Amino acid sequence: MSKKVLIISSSPRKGGNSDILCDKFLEGSQAAGNQVEKIFLRDKKINYCTGCGFCNTNDYSGCSQQDDAGEILEKMVEADVIVFATPVYFYTMCAQLKTLIDRCCARYTHINNKEFYYIMTAADGNPHAMDRVIEELRGFLYCLSGAKEKGMIIGTGVWQKGDAASTQLPQQAYNLGKSV
Repeated sequence: MSKKVLIISSSPRKGGNSDILCDKFLEGSQAAGNQVEKIFLRDKKINYCTGCGFCNTNDYSGCSQQDDAGEILEKMVEADVIVFATPVYFYTMCAQLKTLIDRCCARYTHINNKEFYYIMTAADGNPHAMDRVIEELRGFLYCLSGAKEKGMIIGTGVWQKGDAASTQLPQQAYNLGKSV
């Protein structure tokens, strides 16, 4: 059965290591017959959550901010599968992804029964350097009803733009996407 897959690439650079792996995951998922959309956060305007509470006091009539977050949140609600991809800076997810996750406050109770995949890349060569990032992402999933963590790509030792392309990581991303 075909699934709606939403890939959220939070890399600030197109063609960066995590973005390369997003594209391979997309190819694999499409090869398996899924409907796939990739959102590149760099191309979107997403403001920080101001904690105003508007979204929680109006039975979700929207957010007080007018930016691209609402469109992305709607796609997250509609998706069957969500892929979070992030480069890792100073042992945490990048600011672009964290900003989007914070803005999920407006719709997190509607992001139910989703399958989640993670793609993470870092210059540090130690796979345990990603443990904190994995726990951050799991913290978000903990707030969602019926969220299922299905798989992840941990790309370590890739610092310069394109380093991931010359590793086994693209094939791993393709295979994981095909397994959706």
